[in-house]
Amino acid sequence: MAYTINDLQYLMARLRNPDTGCPWDLKQTFKSVVPHTLEEVYELVDAIEQGDSDQIRQELGDVLFQIIFYSQLAAETAQFSFAEVVDGIVAKLLRRHPHVFPSGELNSERKIDAPDDEAIKARWEEIKQQERGQKSQNSAMDDVPMAMPGLMRASKLQKRAAQRGFDWQELQQVISAFRAEIDELEEAIASTDPKQIADEMGDVLFSAVNVARHLNLDAEAVTRSACAKFERRFRFVEQRCEETGVIAGKGQHNSQMELFWNEAKAAGL
Repeated sequence: MAYTINDLQYLMARLRNPDTGCPWDLKQTFKSVVPHTLEEVYELVDAIEQGDSDQIRQELGDVLFQIIFYSQLAAETAQFSFAEVVDGIVAKLLRRHPHVFPSGELNSERKIDAPDDEAIKARWEEIKQQERGQKSQNSAMDDVPMAMPGLMRASKLQKRAAQRGFDWQELQQVISAFRAEIDELEEAIASTDPKQIADEMGDVLFSAVNVARHLNLDAEAVTRSACAKFERRFRFVEQRCEETGVIAGKGQHNSQMELFWNEAKAAGL
């Protein structure tokens, strides 16, 4: 017999039982669980990018457990229950998909002539804006989480600004702005002012995200891909160094390592 969501909730309650539960689980709070949640989400993303379906299934379970954990913590202090979490997300999705659920009910019949993707996105953002208004969040910058990874948050903020008409219209304009930021970084470096250098470096990264966005690329995803490529190539360089007896000095440029790097590139790594 397969376990169910009810079994998972029961297990969580047992883990948090003050008398017979797990000492580690009993010590946890909302804040202490957060690092574990982030780690589990990253592991899920990694499994998805590797295309490992069995690992994806396992990581989804780990992420689901995080939700059950938070819900148990909330239930213990009468803040909310897991059932209320489910009710809230179902209600939100019904509200944000009027083209599928025109009456706002699960048994609604879908409209025959559904809108295209652009119309759906526009309506989605319109509904989200209405929701922000109900929360007294009137700025396009509201409710973009501070804890988001930098590249993701930059892209989100840029998209929000673009929805208000604050955006470049041509890709070449975006690239020119990117080059201008690099020029400003070089000027800051020449000034040797650490604060100014850091500020301009941030602008360069933010502008790079804007270029990716205008190319319809996910800046976070392409950065992870670049990291993976760098790791593959450097592992190749390390292997070649070991094979040939090349010893790299700390902080010193090694021309032989550069040759190995070029070998890795030529090999398509």
